[in-house]
Amino acid sequence: MTELPFFLTGPDRPGRWLVTCDHATNTVPKSVADGDLGLSTADMERHIAYDIGAYGVALELGELLNSPVIAADFSRLVIDPNRGVDDPTLLMKLYDGTIIPANRHADIAERDRRIDAFWRPYHKAMAEQAARPDMVMLAIHSFTPQLNGRSPRPWEVGVLSASDRRLADPLIDILGSHLVSPVGDNEPYAGHLPGDSVDQHALRHGRPNVLIELRNDLIETPEGQVSWARRLAPLLEQALGQSGV
Repeated sequence: MTELPFFLTGPDRPGRWLVTCDHATNTVPKSVADGDLGLSTADMERHIAYDIGAYGVALELGELLNSPVIAADFSRLVIDPNRGVDDPTLLMKLYDGTIIPANRHADIAERDRRIDAFWRPYHKAMAEQAARPDMVMLAIHSFTPQLNGRSPRPWEVGVLSASDRRLADPLIDILGSHLVSPVGDNEPYAGHLPGDSVDQHALRHGRPNVLIELRNDLIETPEGQVSWARRLAPLLEQALGQSGV
């Protein structure tokens, strides 16, 4: 893990976008259960630990959009940076049918310690990067093609939004004209959780925002990550232009 619980790339880039990646890595800091949550290596490489491929896409988008990128450098199983501090799923003890042994008996004191050590510094840094008046928030996530016991998901890309759809609406239309598969509109997840990153750093401040979910089997390799970033970057710029923000 880096000295800080996040990566910040290109903080002085002049582009309007702030590219964020909440679930960038599966890192478990040494200060948490001696760096071992009690899961197998195979489980730590699954979507339960991080968003596979999302960080590579975010970094490439940052280059293409000439914009800063901020990413958490701790697994969502340590503490989920895309949840509010009062969200009951902030520290998961069971995820997609898998028990997280090191979290099983974690109490409020341990939760608060992880919030102070990892969650708060990440969000402080994000707030500082988002403070520019013309900043537009672009959150990058990935999703698994199929959850345990569920039907396969039909989307390659999902666009998530809450009440502010200034960017989401044109982007969905543009993506729909470029993709054969359906574009998820607040699929495969709902577009708003109170206290999540977009809520904290965009919605509460009236900043334009959009969250993109990519199916993780499409971006599990560096080549796939670069390919999708190159597809998305001009479409994002087109959507931003159409939005008028």
